[in-house]
Amino acid sequence: MKISCFLSAQFDPSASATEGIDGVLAQAAAAEAAGFHAVYLGHHYLARSAFVQPIPLAGYLAHATSRVRIGFGVLLAPLLNPVALAEDLASLDLLSGGRLTVGIGAGYRRRETTAFGVAWEDRLRRLREYVPMLRALWNGETIDAAGSWGEVPGASLALRPVQPGGPPLWIGAFAEPAIRRAARLDAPWLIGPKGDDAELARLLGIYRADLAERGFSPDREYPMSREAYLGDSYPAAVAAVRPHLQRQYAGYKSWDDAQSLDLDRYLAEDCLVGSADEIVAKLRRWESELGITEVSLRHQFVGAGQDEAMEQLARFGAEVIPRLAATAPGVTR
Repeated sequence: MKISCFLSAQFDPSASATEGIDGVLAQAAAAEAAGFHAVYLGHHYLARSAFVQPIPLAGYLAHATSRVRIGFGVLLAPLLNPVALAEDLASLDLLSGGRLTVGIGAGYRRRETTAFGVAWEDRLRRLREYVPMLRALWNGETIDAAGSWGEVPGASLALRPVQPGGPPLWIGAFAEPAIRRAARLDAPWLIGPKGDDAELARLLGIYRADLAERGFSPDREYPMSREAYLGDSYPAAVAAVRPHLQRQYAGYKSWDDAQSLDLDRYLAEDCLVGSADEIVAKLRRWESELGITEVSLRHQFVGAGQDEAMEQLARFGAEVIPRLAATAPGVTR
């Protein structure tokens, strides 16, 4: 199993954004040194925090690192023009030396879609249309395309991605219809940071059944994002991270599930919180029973400092990642 981390590039508006970006860069370098597989960035517009946009930031991180993969978890693709998106992401793949992974999602904030003139229902249609467009353009095909975003006859890219066929394209989804959409598009489902083992097994069953129905192979990446905290014991880890998560999820005003969250249950069942032994056991279980291939961990939360985030990266690198180097037997895909 691969372990990656989510970098929080959003800051208190009253703080120095320059110092904040220095901290993000330090975390990316620390993640690379600690053996993390990838670093991922989020995407929002009109945020209350000072939110650094992920596409330019990914290019900055590509220059500052050499091995770790760089990706989005997720990019709000329906808000963007697909031709610009194809060219921007091909450019990033070039700048990173073929280290880019692209997770995309429909988004959940009406304020963002309204600001970009995208009808709420149209964001889903755009997501469905963009995936084959991006793949075709990255594969060197010439296409005629039209949609609510515009029209382009005979479109092709002279600049091609480094990775054959383009960077891996994942679709982030929470709800069952969105998960089925990912299967219909033959795209790996990027599992969000919620759902206990039983719920994930149910939804993965639906996703794999839809793949099979369409003749798509289930042999693929199964990435998942989780909130994480490594402590000397489960009670110690919960005591340290609970206040951070409480603040973090109180800020998700447009995400309905966050407003009804049972935080104690969430910490115990959905999150990756505890001692190194407990965390490794949970990761192994997700790998062997659910077929998860990569887990992206968020270590920094609203109200948490840079030193705490750096300590968590170092501890995961020393106490968890080396123990996952060998592939677990009996993994179900």
